[in-house]
Amino acid sequence: MNLLREELAALLFAVQMLTRMPIPASLEFSAARQRNAIGYYTLTGASIGLLTAAVWWAALFIFPPLIAVLLSVVAGLLLTGAFHEDGLADTMDGLGGRDAAASLVIMQDSRIGAYGAVALISALGLKATALLALPGEMLPMSLIVAHAGSRFSAVCVVATSTYAGSESDSKPTARGIGAAGLIKSGLTGAAVIALAPLAIPASALLAGITGLLLGHAASRLLYERKLRGYTGDCLGATQQFSELGVYLGLLAAL
Repeated sequence: MNLLREELAALLFAVQMLTRMPIPASLEFSAARQRNAIGYYTLTGASIGLLTAAVWWAALFIFPPLIAVLLSVVAGLLLTGAFHEDGLADTMDGLGGRDAAASLVIMQDSRIGAYGAVALISALGLKATALLALPGEMLPMSLIVAHAGSRFSAVCVVATSTYAGSESDSKPTARGIGAAGLIKSGLTGAAVIALAPLAIPASALLAGITGLLLGHAASRLLYERKLRGYTGDCLGATQQFSELGVYLGLLAAL
């Protein structure tokens, strides 16, 4: 019973960290629970995908497909507080720094620069355009796969890279992830992939996974060479690259 209670608490902390959804104020904080929450990032991502898909489906009863897609994207931004998009913008701005130290200072600046603005506009535009181009029968499952898979992509960075920021005592993602958390996250991702063929052709799904892997690799190539590791903002960039990679991969196979 205690184990179940701890796992539920970790799940709620994952929801708190990745979304704007409220969790019970009575939930007691602990560093261990917060660290264990990383293992539930993939499940939280799948839930975000499901909710954005529900918004798209409901909007189709009233609006044309373009508006339904845009409302779905906006719903995702509101649900997460544009958490990952902010990380993408900060990371791209930071890469303009002359060295790792300068990049980290830029990334901590709350103002958005030219690189960040271009990256943000490009990512949102490509995402909406790609979703609009997907067949309607594939779109809900595509959202779930992309949101779950991209969160697992970020978890893999935590598991295999070195934290480069200065907030190692305050950020749970700075303290890494244990084997149990990585397995939980991976099994959740595997379950989503196992269900995906119900709505996505196998060839398209394979291309989507390939796109996710390419997005993961491209994002890490951008920031790890400069920072010699990752920060919380970099995880947001990885999530965005990976999510977009899924959509573009799916489209490439159609």
